[in-house]
Amino acid sequence: MGEKKVLAYVVGDSIVTEEQARILTHIHVAFGHITMEGELLSNNHPFKAQMEQLRQWNPELKILLSIVPRVPDAFTVVSASEELRANVTKSCRRLVEEEGFDGVDFDWEYPCVPSNNVNCCPDDRHNFTLLCRAARKGLDEAGGGLLSIAAGADIYYIESVEPKPLAEVLDYVCLMTYDLKCGFHALTGHHTALYSSTGDIFRNSCDQALRLFEGAGFPKDKLLMGAAFYSRQWKEVRDRCHGFLQYTKSGGGYGPEYHELAADYIDKNGYVRYWDDEAKAPYLFNGSTFISYDDETSIACKCAYVNREEIGGIFYWNHSNDRSGALLKAIGNGMK
Repeated sequence: MGEKKVLAYVVGDSIVTEEQARILTHIHVAFGHITMEGELLSNNHPFKAQMEQLRQWNPELKILLSIVPRVPDAFTVVSASEELRANVTKSCRRLVEEEGFDGVDFDWEYPCVPSNNVNCCPDDRHNFTLLCRAARKGLDEAGGGLLSIAAGADIYYIESVEPKPLAEVLDYVCLMTYDLKCGFHALTGHHTALYSSTGDIFRNSCDQALRLFEGAGFPKDKLLMGAAFYSRQWKEVRDRCHGFLQYTKSGGGYGPEYHELAADYIDKNGYVRYWDDEAKAPYLFNGSTFISYDDETSIACKCAYVNREEIGGIFYWNHSNDRSGALLKAIGNGMK
């Protein structure tokens, strides 16, 4: 096993300090775009201004551009065309040689799945492999850049891609083990729990997703567990079992970011923190609003799992969601 990865997704207003840069091994800059012509664009992302300083603080740090579609159908259209995939090859080489990135991360949500108004098709499954091979070619031509994907953490994703061929071409996979309870779920619960809880009819968790992907053919040392620096919340929740596993009128929307939770919610202003030792996850309840999130204790449990199970590492979405720095410091301590 090589060094465990500690990876941050950063957005436009993210600031990484010297102390944080020394904890991190990888940064994904969110987001660049893939166009309908197969170009990969960094859009002069504001975070590029920090890259030189970060590499001075940590010369081993790898910084990748995370790619989403500029228009909904871009991934499906480009991956289906040999000519357009050739443009991806050229763009990957350019991003490394001219723009200073260490590689590319594809965030296609999701092949074959009609989410986000995408006109997807079953051919996406194989075409995604071809797209990643085209990207790998360009990165290799540039001297060996890194290639990763952000993957949905459930069986629908495994069945929508070609796990073993993808595993051969990718350096690692960011397994999005958050939003496991989200706007699709009217049942309150943990959105980024390490394990499932008894009585939860939606049996999803970090552990379950990691074992699913390993069983499908992804080597465990290429899998990164996802942590959440933001919360999910349900409102108008029945005051029973501290709001846990209660049906509501709507799904779990985005809640406060972690630094907001620490300042105004955790055991404050009527909110009480509870700990689910089975799931290794905290939650808040004030009698009507239920909030699921990661904290320093759940992060420590996740890091212990990463080390014990010898998976590739841990990552989080996103850096700006904890301006206190407490959660990344917990990751640093847990991964020592």
